[in-house]
Amino acid sequence: MAIIFITGANKGLGHEAARRLVELGHTVLLGARDAERGRSAATALGVRFVRIDVTDDASVTAAAADVAGHEGRIDVLVNNAGINHRKADPGSITGADALGVFDTNVAGAVRVTAAFLPLLRESADPAIVNVSSGMGSLAFTHDPNRAEGNVVAPLYAASKSALTMLTTMYAKALPDIRVNAADPGYTATDLNGHNGFQTVTEGTDAIVALATEGPGAGSGRFVDREGDIGW
Repeated sequence: MAIIFITGANKGLGHEAARRLVELGHTVLLGARDAERGRSAATALGVRFVRIDVTDDASVTAAAADVAGHEGRIDVLVNNAGINHRKADPGSITGADALGVFDTNVAGAVRVTAAFLPLLRESADPAIVNVSSGMGSLAFTHDPNRAEGNVVAPLYAASKSALTMLTTMYAKALPDIRVNAADPGYTATDLNGHNGFQTVTEGTDAIVALATEGPGAGSGRFVDREGDIGW
């Protein structure tokens, strides 16, 4: 069984993925920025809480040191922490808005991955799962028959596109580690005001599948609950 660290896991997709992975027998470390909510969620699931704010270098470093001191390694890192941004009018979007979204959704994954690489390299079969979105897909956002084709969310979509490309590049740069991106699909969570048509369990299918793949599974892929997809 694997040791799996999940960021942003006190609610939504991260929490449900943690619940399902625990149910499968894995050791889950629940990462969250809010200590009270994180501890409450971890207690409910019977897992260990590790405080981590993915936008803060010191917090990320401290979280990695915490895991190094307790578990000594992780087998899977799930970069799940993310924020939405609801402004659609380019005239109202500011540079500060963009920096805030990218700081969490992209730079956050960069910070956490860098800090946890030494712990992943202690694993016999390490993997990274970046929770991206079909909102970052050129094909999906141009398809009027898909939910992604009918939503205008410039900063969120751009950040998820960047995260998917980061996955591709990291897969090339880290041949000893599987690095893949998950598209949860349009799932009802706090992030979208519970407007998605999928349940949170359905939304975690791709995350759980990538987190539990065996040795030899591919790297640099974009995967939804039906399997590998294009971009």
